[in-house]
Amino acid sequence: MRAALFVTCVNDALYPSTGIATVRLLERLGVAVDFPDAQSCCGQPQFNTGYRRETEPLVRRMVRAFEEYEYVVTPSGSCAAMIRHHYPKFGDRAAASLAARTYELTEFLADVLGVTDVGAYFPHTVTYHPSCHGLRVLGLGDRPRRLLDAVRGLRLRELPGAEECCGFGGTFAVKNSDVSVAMGRDKVDNAVSTGAGVLCGADNSCLMHIGAIASRADAPLRPVHLAEILASTEEEPWS
Repeated sequence: MRAALFVTCVNDALYPSTGIATVRLLERLGVAVDFPDAQSCCGQPQFNTGYRRETEPLVRRMVRAFEEYEYVVTPSGSCAAMIRHHYPKFGDRAAASLAARTYELTEFLADVLGVTDVGAYFPHTVTYHPSCHGLRVLGLGDRPRRLLDAVRGLRLRELPGAEECCGFGGTFAVKNSDVSVAMGRDKVDNAVSTGAGVLCGADNSCLMHIGAIASRADAPLRPVHLAEILASTEEEPWS
């Protein structure tokens, strides 16, 4: 099987380890992974802020970059949701086609590859935050939890108020910073209360927000993307 990685802007610029982990994981499961150099921002920041016209060139560029691939995989629920739910609104058959071929990582693992045990080993206590786009827009359900449950050595703790937004929300964090920070503090407090040392999520934008608040509060909590946990093995452990 062959798939293309859509790494996303946040991962490319700030969290390249997540992209590397995604490739490592998929290749371990027998998937040949390509990385189209022409990929760019999916247009989510512009579209969510109301700049539809400015989003259109990015949509066309993404369509061209991934037109030859049957499967496009991304370690980001928010960017997957942008392509899946908003690209068809541009009235372009090619954009709608890309939407139908795009999968968030846990969807691809559970629904396309049909696996939950990916051979991972991660001997840490972990709590999981389900980001809003994955939870409410994509409907990921228990897919991430099933993948985490199958990781050897991992101790999963239930996160109080798990379904509450962390407060990031893209430009919401800029326009409503006080509310955003207050929501983030609640999320950090709930995560720390579990006794877990690792906060896992499937969107680095949310983990960035939560991690920054945890760092300022000197909270004993390290944010780690789900892909990095799933890519970790006894032979090649996460560091």
